Amino acid sequence: PEAIKAMMGLEQTVEAMGLDRKLVHLIKLRASQINGCAYCIDMHNREARADGERQQRLDLLSAWRETNFFDERERAVLGWTEALTLISETNGPDADYEALAAVFDEKERIAVTLAIGAINAWNRFAIGFRTPVPRVKE
Repeated sequence: PEAIKAMMGLEQTVEAMGLDRKLVHLIKLRASQINGCAYCIDMHNREARADGERQQRLDLLSAWRETNFFDERERAVLGWTEALTLISETNGPDADYEALAAVFDEKERIAVTLAIGAINAWNRFAIGFRTPVPRVKE
């Protein structure tokens, strides 16, 4: 319970930083796709749709570079999400940071980076403890 309480506190901090919910959904989904976290992919897809995200954008998120469906800020967030989620491979490239810094101020960059760190931690909990994906009635 203490660990979940700490993680929920982290989520509340991310939310309090005022980052656009659409961006947070993209961060959570893209990191979860990279990490292969079925539980989080399912949950965050449903949350994004409930907040008005278009299904086509969600369907194409893993191929975001190949579409024109994401604006400059979203593309910067997605690039930074991939760079930090795969940090052992990427080392957080300057080009990805510079793309982020070009369209986000310092407070926003901190919020984006904290959101990326949080979802990566959640993915590790969900995968590590074998959290099953609940069946949803359609």
